[in-house]
Amino acid sequence: MGAAMMALIGHNRSAYMSFHVSGLPGAQFAPLFGLSDAELATKDIVRRTADTSPGFPCRVSLVDAVPGETLLLLNFEHLSVASPYRSRHAIYVREYAEEAQVAAGVVPEVLRRRLLSVRAFDRSGMMLDADVVDGRVVEGVFERMLERKDVEYLHVHNAKPGCFAARVDRYGAR
Repeated sequence: MGAAMMALIGHNRSAYMSFHVSGLPGAQFAPLFGLSDAELATKDIVRRTADTSPGFPCRVSLVDAVPGETLLLLNFEHLSVASPYRSRHAIYVREYAEEAQVAAGVVPEVLRRRLLSVRAFDRSGMMLDADVVDGRVVEGVFERMLERKDVEYLHVHNAKPGCFAARVDRYGAR
């Protein structure tokens, strides 16, 4: 690798890796913010106000809410597959969240500051591999799992509460 390339990327290998981290599409959640707390309750959704940061990670923007921000806490099916691994769990969504635009090879700070569970799935939604890793060094796990030809995508979860955090694909695969 040439000196110019090293200067451009520094010594952070993640700047040229072949993975892409993505959050959830925001449009599906936008109508929920117009509902009253009583209407949300009929859907098992709770309105929350962030009182600390970090602590309220948004799955759309892939950033932690700042104190005072309004979020919805809802149950979301993040792995909608016809397999035994079909899964849903509680997630937070910030009220005015813009969809994350994460560059290839970049791990958002919301993931870096947490202990993560990374799970690799094939096209049929069957889990092929799993690992727990400190978010500060998660790139190695992403790379190792995505090297397998039978791995279609990764799901990242916050390891302690177990909730879905993000999806990881090979760059350009989705």
